[in-house]
Amino acid sequence: MYKTTLSGQVWRFDSLKTLMAKASPARSGDALAGVIAGSAEERMAAKMALAEVPLTEILDNPLIPYEQDEVTRLILDTHDARGFAAIRHLTVGDFRDWLLDDATDEAALRQVARAITPEMAAAVSKLMRNQDLILAASKCRVVTRFRNTIGLPGRLSVRLQPNHPTDDMKGIAASMLDGLLYGAGDAVIGINPASDSLPVLAQLNHMLDDIIQRFAIPTQSCILTHVTNTLQLIERGAPVDLVFQSVAGTEAANSGFGINLALLQEARD
Repeated sequence: MYKTTLSGQVWRFDSLKTLMAKASPARSGDALAGVIAGSAEERMAAKMALAEVPLTEILDNPLIPYEQDEVTRLILDTHDARGFAAIRHLTVGDFRDWLLDDATDEAALRQVARAITPEMAAAVSKLMRNQDLILAASKCRVVTRFRNTIGLPGRLSVRLQPNHPTDDMKGIAASMLDGLLYGAGDAVIGINPASDSLPVLAQLNHMLDDIIQRFAIPTQSCILTHVTNTLQLIERGAPVDLVFQSVAGTEAANSGFGINLALLQEARD
């Protein structure tokens, strides 16, 4: 049970799951699910109560039980206990202050990165304004390298997505040229195909690879199709750069996408 007093009224929340739901900004999906705060006052009370919750309590009480969910098991089995030692004494509110403190720099965040569970990140974000989120994010540095390097300080990379309603190769090529002339596409050239046909997907892969190789464009390509399609393309020798797949934070939601952790691991390997 979590509770706080606001304007002379005592607000009670019977579980951590309920508390976090009520502390969230108003969203239509939450309203449809029946978990939204009933008023702005209740939402503020939930935020106040959430600010007092220790991070250790969130770690010890995952919102989806360990025994019921493979994503929860992955998170807890790979949790960095040594890194967590630096922040384990904090409440969610203290964690917010720590993230925004000038003394908390990129090195400090890197030390605890693997110790922050999704529930902790979700909880603290509910106490932060957009400006707070921007400030905290500005301290994070993620650099990736493939055909080019992305994430260096002072750089902005842009994704180019030259889709076409019928996957027409000439139409896609024209859109791609237009985007490249604007300087877009250094992050990735990605196509969200209209078709799941493997021959069409293979043709798209080969076209992107041919253009990137022919003109020595420092970027990578991605066809945004289901991971099982991409695995088949790889088996057939298609020049796949990046594997795409929408993922969720629970085993049940991932099942709705037709995936599980074993399949994602296969794609990663």
